[in-house]
This record gives sequence, C-alpha cells and structure tokens, in this order.
Amino acid sequence: MTENNAAEPDHGVPLMPERTPKALREAIAADAPQLLPDFDKHWKRAIAETYDLGPVSAFMARWWCEYAIARDPALDAHVSDLHRRAAETADFSETQALLEEVSKIRYSMREHL
Repeated sequence: MTENNAAEPDHGVPLMPERTPKALREAIAADAPQLLPDFDKHWKRAIAETYDLGPVSAFMARWWCEYAIARDPALDAHVSDLHRRAAETADFSETQALLEEVSKIRYSMREHL
C-alpha cells in the first residue's frame, strides 16, 4: 500500500492506501476486517445496485475516515470510549462535548483526503 496525503502514522499503524475504492477495500480487509461487511453492504446499496457513480466521492470520504480511525488501535479505542461515555452520561452538555470531540477527530481524518 502507498501513502496518499496522510499524516505519518504511529509505529505499527498501517499507512493509508491509495485513494481508490478497491485499494481502500483491500486495506480494510487486511487491517480492519470488522468494517468489511458494512463497507460491502454500503457499496452495494449506494453504488453497485444503482449504477450511479455520483455517490462514490461521499462513499470514499466516509470510509476513508472509518478506516483511518480503525487502523490505529489507540485512536479507535479512544473514539469508542468517547461514544461509550456519551451513551452512559445523563448530562446533555457532557454528551455534546464528547460527541463534538468525536466529530473533530473524524473531521481531522478528512483533511487527509
């Protein structure tokens, strides 16, 4: 896999793949196979069944971020912890702050598109 405008990951974290659906799918299969069923289901529903290539850019943006987080175990655990804490708290302000942090992380992943 080749790096494609992505920040240098921590040691042991796979580089981001070439920015194509095929390369991204291969990277997900190799490094984050838990995402593969949803990736394939989304591809089938949004692209394959419609024969419409228009949504490919949005599809890639979403899954690029999903993979960028999942490939890094520490980051993936942090995002999961933020989601867990947001679901468990009864304080709306705290929930909002936790989910805003998740949003900022996801947005930062898009910078590497």
